[in-house]
Amino acid sequence: MYHYHVPNRNGSQPKSNLIKVTGEGELSVPPDTASVNLGVITEAKELVSAGQQNAVEVSKVVSVLQSLGVPKNLIQTFDYRIETVYDYQDGKQLFRGYKITHLLQVKLEDLQAAGKLIDAAVQSGANYVSNVQFSLKNTETYYLQALSLALNNATNKAKAIASTLQVALVPTPIMIIESGSPIQPIHFPAESLAKGLSSTPVEPGQIQVRAIVSAEFHYHTNN
Repeated sequence: MYHYHVPNRNGSQPKSNLIKVTGEGELSVPPDTASVNLGVITEAKELVSAGQQNAVEVSKVVSVLQSLGVPKNLIQTFDYRIETVYDYQDGKQLFRGYKITHLLQVKLEDLQAAGKLIDAAVQSGANYVSNVQFSLKNTETYYLQALSLALNNATNKAKAIASTLQVALVPTPIMIIESGSPIQPIHFPAESLAKGLSSTPVEPGQIQVRAIVSAEFHYHTNN
């Protein structure tokens, strides 16, 4: 999109001769970090029993993750809930027991081992896995590269427009507005996994780093 000010009827140019363009820059970058939410959901008739069972299962999950090389400081509880569970029969509410949910957020640096770690966690007692997410540690470096590509793209557009219209472009823009969207990590759909699952396929893919700028350039007529 661009705006080109045509001459007035008397042949004179308006005071502000501008070409306005939008430039885009995009990079495809392999992620270098990952995280996954996993945990144990336990139901039992007695609250104390449910709590004890849940604590044992969560401890097993944490132990197996650590045994596979995940540092303890990268395993963090992010949700712990105790809920009362009811059944409904003939319009009546019947007490069934208690449900305890203990979820962990696990950060991973070995992306190729993500599937193996999820499998091991499930086999050791985890019955909930969700929000597998791949991201970048140093987003600023890649965004600046995309921003440079976006400005070059805007400049090339302005040059092409000026050449087509046979006007002389002032190559330095008089205004640049950054309007790029933030970098979005890769998400996998949330899902609950049952025990016994093996060989979970988790592929990191590529993260798209995108920058957008709006730029304004002055131009002069050649006559």
